[in-house]
Amino acid sequence: MYQLYIANKNYSSWSLRPWIMLKALEVPFEEKLAPFSPGLTQPAFKTFSPTGKVPCLIDGDTTVWDSLAIIEYLAEHHPGVWPTDAAARTWARCAAAEMHSGFNAIRNQCSMSCGVRIKLHDITPELKNDLTRLNTLWKEGLSRFGGPFLAGKQFSAVDAFFAPVVFRIQTYSLPLEPEVENYYRHMLRHPAMRIWMEQALSEPWREATHEEEITRFGDITLDLRVPV
Repeated sequence: MYQLYIANKNYSSWSLRPWIMLKALEVPFEEKLAPFSPGLTQPAFKTFSPTGKVPCLIDGDTTVWDSLAIIEYLAEHHPGVWPTDAAARTWARCAAAEMHSGFNAIRNQCSMSCGVRIKLHDITPELKNDLTRLNTLWKEGLSRFGGPFLAGKQFSAVDAFFAPVVFRIQTYSLPLEPEVENYYRHMLRHPAMRIWMEQALSEPWREATHEEEITRFGDITLDLRVPV
């Protein structure tokens, strides 16, 4: 059975990607949760991950690190990771790769924290550009492949890669165009997304670096997490 090492569900956007893919495919795996301590790369993570970062997948004697590499490894062993239609599959890979390497303003100004709601001080030009591109990309996938997911009828890796953005939209009330609103709400209703959220809210941990990041560009208006 796979072992998937992840960090706090409240904060760890990268961990969410392979976790939700495995859940959506109903592939059995053992979850290994290692909470963040101060610093994003930490000695404890080096015990299972060569980079000292999460996520990391262990399959017997094989270690796979980085969320994109894990997704491609799963695609070699399980059908349904990428769309079967060639055009949809190509688009999905491009969109997932763009998310993996881009959207820096969304990452930096809207750090993931599932359990809080934040009012941004403002939407910077850089964040506005990222949101414009996000809306354009989502509209393209939904219109080309018919929805309700980005590359067609079935949840696939491209949805896994944008799952953390869905939570960020909820946390920061980021503006969406009407054409993509249904996709956003459809993703929030996905059973695996709901499980992740429920477990994130019940986590007892707080990590100072992440807590500082989530208030750098806005103010917390609601904290739904269990009290510490």
